Amino acid sequence: MNQPRIALESRLRRCKNVITLGVRTNLADYENWQIELIRKSDVIFYPTPFYVDIFDTMGKRTFPNYHTYKYVMDKIKQTALFNLLKIPHPRTRVFYGDYQKSKILQHFSFPFVAKIPRGSALGRGIHLIRNEAELAAYNCLTRAAYIQEYLNIDRDLRVVLIHSRIIHAYWRIAKPGEFRTNVSQGATISFDDIPEEALALAQNTARLCQLDDVGLDICFSKGRYWVLEANMKYGHEGFRQAGIDFYKIIDEMIENGRI
Repeated sequence: MNQPRIALESRLRRCKNVITLGVRTNLADYENWQIELIRKSDVIFYPTPFYVDIFDTMGKRTFPNYHTYKYVMDKIKQTALFNLLKIPHPRTRVFYGDYQKSKILQHFSFPFVAKIPRGSALGRGIHLIRNEAELAAYNCLTRAAYIQEYLNIDRDLRVVLIHSRIIHAYWRIAKPGEFRTNVSQGATISFDDIPEEALALAQNTARLCQLDDVGLDICFSKGRYWVLEANMKYGHEGFRQAGIDFYKIIDEMIENGRI
């Protein structure tokens, strides 16, 4: 009998080929049969940031892999990785503590973008900083100030990739008066004129960074394409509007042994 496929996080709860166990921070809170499934499984899906380190140490394969969890949850590490790999990325600096934050305006002129560097998603934690009052308010929110040059764009391209295979791509067009392109912040979706150059950049980025389940945000500015950031908790509205069943795709990839 084949070993059942298991997941901890709820991302695959609608997939017929996966048993979702749920997330327990104390291993003792799992039932004995669940712990045995974890021990015996050759791959564990969506293991959570907490368990992915443990499973990696055990030599157990996970999906997404260890690298994906380490980078898509941390914009600071993303920036360092993009720069080392020469992936085009807006000019970004991190400032730790009050002393370093006092030097922000020596490196950036208004306006610029400030983000909460860890754990933010869906457009929350992204700020357009236009003056010193807005900068002071942002600095109160986080010890590490993640500051990025402002690119004057009205849209970006969301490219979703699994094992460097493009699953879906679409434009996110910001609503009037809003600089954020997140659908959760009112952006609209368009499937028109998806640029091949941007798709190639997305595939190369996912491959080089070893991100095997990721939504990459890419924009065009100053005559070239830029990778803005990598997201793991990407929404499914773009799939819904395109008539694509995300869970069916995942089920088929699991059934065919592609993940």
